[in-house]
Amino acid sequence: MQELIKIRVSQINGCAFCLNMHTTDARKRGIDEKKIYLLNAWEDTNIYNDAEKLALELAEHVTLISNHKVPKELYNRVREKYSEKEYADLIFTIAQINTWNRISISMGNEYNV
Repeated sequence: MQELIKIRVSQINGCAFCLNMHTTDARKRGIDEKKIYLLNAWEDTNIYNDAEKLALELAEHVTLISNHKVPKELYNRVREKYSEKEYADLIFTIAQINTWNRISISMGNEYNV
């Protein structure tokens, strides 16, 4: 799940360097290629399970927190699926990749073939 979050947040933030790194890592960890390819449209497919969809929805809200807060209703749905520790791990992963995206973009990292 962590690699999917890292990829989705990097998509939102537009970090090509991070996208390349995390899609490569996801493949090494055996994540289904379809899950990588369809990540930008995760809401429109049934390839992701409920827990993955909740984590991706949370990741989008936290990443775009200046546009909209994390709704209490979403928090409650996530907490029904994830324990307190798992929730904290999700938030830490989302915050960490947002930070790394911003550092990478600000430092001029690019993906070069």
